[in-house]
Amino acid sequence: MAEAERIIGTPDSPEGAGAEPEQSSGPDSGSDSGSAGQDAGARPRGKRRIAVLFAVAAFAYALDLISKMIVVAKLEHHAPIEIVGDWLRFEAIRNAGAAFGFGEAFTVIFTMIAATVIVVIARLARKLYSLPWAIALGLLLGGALGNLTDRIFRSPGVFEGAVVDFIAPKHFAVFNLADSAIVCGGILIVLLSFRGLDPDGTVHKD
Repeated sequence: MAEAERIIGTPDSPEGAGAEPEQSSGPDSGSDSGSAGQDAGARPRGKRRIAVLFAVAAFAYALDLISKMIVVAKLEHHAPIEIVGDWLRFEAIRNAGAAFGFGEAFTVIFTMIAATVIVVIARLARKLYSLPWAIALGLLLGGALGNLTDRIFRSPGVFEGAVVDFIAPKHFAVFNLADSAIVCGGILIVLLSFRGLDPDGTVHKD
């Protein structure tokens, strides 16, 4: 009898047939796997938003750079071209100030501000999970790079170069496509802030 009990195993015996070690299935294990899945899903989404940011920035920068090259080659030192009567024309000018011709005495300061904006956007991109914010920051980045390129490479010297402006509406300052990208990006950021949408994709309400 004792031999039979040893082979079959009693319910209290850990050597009994069918006895398996218990696996923990508490709430901690479920939350760990859930958070890991969320992190894994967030990383690709963040990379896609960063790709959108730099794609928008590259497009805005290329458009601004090409337009300035055409203006310098074809329009500078020539008569303005009327687009919509005298309400809108293309007129090449060199602007040593900020956007729309303001602050010509602070060229170096504006250059430093543009460089700082670029660094801040690049650092912010690591926590970017919002598509509208990616577009807005891309416009800002492309515009800032466009005007910073002029500051560095155009006369009269490095960090003091004059920006090429050519879009001249009636009764308004002359500007370029980089200025337009910066303004559009800034307006979009204001709208997103009013709606409570943060760059990381979260929505808050005051």
